[in-house]
Amino acid sequence: MFFSRKKKCIAQLKEDFGTLRKDFFNFDQIKKYHINKDTSESFQLITDQIWEDLDMELFYAHIDHTSSAVGQQCLYDQLRNINYNPEKHTKQENVIAELENCPDDIAEIQYILEKLNNRKSYYLTSLFQGKHLKLPKWFFVVPLLSIMAISTIVLSFFYPSYLLLLLLVFLVNVAIHYYNKLNVNLYIDSIPMLLTLNSVAKKLMKFKQLSPLSANTKRSIGIIDQIKRRIAVFKLEQKVESDVEMAYWFILELIKIMFLLEPLLLFSVIGKLKTKRKEIEDVFSYVGKVDVILSTIALRKASERYCMPTLDQDQHSIEAVEILHPLVANCIPNSFKAASKSFLLTGSNMSGKTTFIRAIGLNIISGLCLNTCFAQSFSFPVIKMHTAIRISDDISSASSYFFKEVETVNAILHEAIVNQGNIVLLDELFKGTNTIERIASAKAILSYLHQHNCFVFVSTHDIELTNMLKTEYDLFHFEESINSGKISFDYKLKKGIPAKGNAIKILKLNDFPSIIIEEATRIASKQQKKRTLTKVTDAHP
Repeated sequence: MFFSRKKKCIAQLKEDFGTLRKDFFNFDQIKKYHINKDTSESFQLITDQIWEDLDMELFYAHIDHTSSAVGQQCLYDQLRNINYNPEKHTKQENVIAELENCPDDIAEIQYILEKLNNRKSYYLTSLFQGKHLKLPKWFFVVPLLSIMAISTIVLSFFYPSYLLLLLLVFLVNVAIHYYNKLNVNLYIDSIPMLLTLNSVAKKLMKFKQLSPLSANTKRSIGIIDQIKRRIAVFKLEQKVESDVEMAYWFILELIKIMFLLEPLLLFSVIGKLKTKRKEIEDVFSYVGKVDVILSTIALRKASERYCMPTLDQDQHSIEAVEILHPLVANCIPNSFKAASKSFLLTGSNMSGKTTFIRAIGLNIISGLCLNTCFAQSFSFPVIKMHTAIRISDDISSASSYFFKEVETVNAILHEAIVNQGNIVLLDELFKGTNTIERIASAKAILSYLHQHNCFVFVSTHDIELTNMLKTEYDLFHFEESINSGKISFDYKLKKGIPAKGNAIKILKLNDFPSIIIEEATRIASKQQKKRTLTKVTDAHP
């Protein structure tokens, strides 16, 4: 019966491989591993600003095909903790190539990993990242009371009067046992799952395709095995509580109370765990890496278009062929090459400017972290990402939209000075201030970023910037068309600036009063003549 159920589960896993998961994503638990991890050696940490600007939470939900809570936590860390290593990517691609030819093994590995697909597995990180309980000063009485309980039980067979002393010892032990329950509850989810983690890792080690990933894992598994028996008691406790087997629980509880097994075993296990943090993290990381690799294979299978990027530290251009935004259904692909100049994008709202900018950001992060991009081909240097796309007011500190944007952009400028190799994604700089100062400030900042050799992709509605920056930036635009009273977008990147705007036509399509349309047309015509005159004057001083 067991083998029949396993066979059905594996068959279902093969059928579902590559389909989007519909689970609830508990990001508070998923990000715990990343938050508490040492990232001092990281190439770049993806900030909350970048995470929000690029809709990375939605991106994570889209690409997550992991089978375990451990895999989820490792995937999240991999996306936020960029640590590009070409040797690591080569090793992973070799594993992927081996596994892609073995769909039965993939399903078998998924089946094994699903043993860690539960809420309790999220707490494994506390065993090697969290602070452990300290041994209380009064703990010396616990082994004494345990020995006394054993002694009085033995003596009571010969001297019945000792039963009274046994009752007294039992009552004291009851108080200590239930006082210690608070300590046990802190570990009731994590300690038992360590046995499951170790068991899963052992089974994964049997697959020869995964051998390149297991440098020190076998040794770490063996070290954790040394404390397996002590952990097993907590596994029993967890199972009893979940199955509510009251009779069994009552007998077990009496034994633990009488001999104070819980505090004795708990602090013994904690003492061992304190010295085994590295080994536990080794096993955790190994299982997570395996799961993330399987998730990457599934992601590629599910993607309508993907490629492995060409990454070169010495490359001085970014080039994409048929690049897509992975979260946009039926996305229109675009191609481009950014070499000596960056991109200044113009066009109306909803024409595709911001989606295009986000697509570049998501593909670079996915390329650096997962060696997977959503394009026909994509080449770029190993660069650091900076964004100012979705700025919001900080109500708690009474910071306005403008001041929040100023802080974000200033941090980007500082990075441009301190570190070489940056890509900056900007959407409508300083739209929270007046037109004259917005244009002046945006021009100065964009020139500054260009002078510091940053790759910049910036969108704007300020046509004046196209004339000011035409020698420093390549000009591109997205546009819409109006036919038969309907507006439509082709979402294709086009060279130059839009021939004309359609904002007033759109007002007319939406039945705005004719007096508004006429006045808006008259003012726009007057402004256009002024701009034309300014351009002529600039050309012939």
